[in-house]
Amino acid sequence: MCRKPLSASLLLLLAAGLAGCAGTAQRTEASARRQMQQTGASLLAREGRPPLPVLRADSPQEAFVLYAVLNHPSVAAAYYDWRAGVEDVVQARSLPDPQFVFQADITRTLSSLMPGLMFAFPGSGKRQAMGEVALAEASVSRRAYEEAVTSAAAEARKAWIELAYIGEAIRLKAESEGIIARELSIAAAGYETGSAMGSLSIQIRLKNDLAQAESEKFDLEHRRLEARSRLKYALGIGPSEPDPAWPDAALALTPVPAEDALWRRITASNPGLARMREMVEMAEAGIASARRAGKPDFALGAMVDVRSNPTLFRPVATVDLPVWRDKIASLVAAAQARRDASAARYSAGELEVAAELARMIHMVHESDRMIAFIDRDGLPNLAQALASAEASAESGPSGAAMIPETQAMANAMRAERASALRDREAAVTDLLLLTAEAAPAGAPLPLNPANS
Repeated sequence: MCRKPLSASLLLLLAAGLAGCAGTAQRTEASARRQMQQTGASLLAREGRPPLPVLRADSPQEAFVLYAVLNHPSVAAAYYDWRAGVEDVVQARSLPDPQFVFQADITRTLSSLMPGLMFAFPGSGKRQAMGEVALAEASVSRRAYEEAVTSAAAEARKAWIELAYIGEAIRLKAESEGIIARELSIAAAGYETGSAMGSLSIQIRLKNDLAQAESEKFDLEHRRLEARSRLKYALGIGPSEPDPAWPDAALALTPVPAEDALWRRITASNPGLARMREMVEMAEAGIASARRAGKPDFALGAMVDVRSNPTLFRPVATVDLPVWRDKIASLVAAAQARRDASAARYSAGELEVAAELARMIHMVHESDRMIAFIDRDGLPNLAQALASAEASAESGPSGAAMIPETQAMANAMRAERASALRDREAAVTDLLLLTAEAAPAGAPLPLNPANS
């Protein structure tokens, strides 16, 4: 009689033991998990990331960009999506949970009481195929994370560039006010002595110019407030948090490789195109999984009657019968259509990126030509004209009047150069975004799978 409770006890112990089982990770799954954990250690403070860099007014642009990448919530959100994708792989490739089953026969009394366990087994290769699909989905999420990192870096770079440009524009506008004030003083002196014909109308024009310069400087000051807010939010700092140290630096020309070198970098590293390639591979894995739909699933189990004597064991087995061939063919056809759609999207993405590259290269070259003209011809010619005006200033008021006028022309040309440089650096940032080089050294980007 002791065999009945013993059999039931063994069944319960087996069920409890199975609760602590773990599946076997695939090699590629282990690599993906290692990539994810290494990236988390460099992104999240609670997983080992060093403190954020301290920002000062003289900190280089790269320090602000790195701060933005490490601190912006959009990057953390993309990372957690990636982490969830890696965790989903375990669910996809694991065996279904065993089931505790129970059966009883009851007439006037309880005649049999049979607990048992059932184990389900997907058809041959199905679990591996589903695991490959989940791994491909995790790879897509990883590429989306890389896009979030480079986008956050590019936004911080553009905000920094705009703030640096506005600082230079305000400085030049203040110089313009001083130049116009000197012109106005010379015109007033000429009017009082009667040595300058029409100097009253000149004074009126200069007063209007001075008022306009003051208004434009006021607008730039307000624009700087907006640019500071843009940089603050690009750094991932909320409205209620203290302001960071505002950068105080001048814009400089960033070297740009040749167009063919840029395209090679784009095809190798652009996260958007890489994500589309991963989507094609995910669709390929989906086709392999759909083709496994014709393999039958089965389940095995056993129950024991704890009331019978002798002890009654009842084996149980079920088999799915995938007999609907049109359904399976439709699954495969749908998976193939998704693969073709992903391939077409990748081709369209390449065309879009190529067009964007051509546009950015044109903007850089256009700005380069303007800057080169100003540096090579415009400012040197005005410097010669200024020297000539200063040399002839002793001849009379008319000569002295040419000095601030020439200075004003040179100042306006410097302002035009600053604007061209701002446009150029914004276009260069877009190029860095295309080549996945917007993020600085030390950014929390995944290691190459081959090296991880």
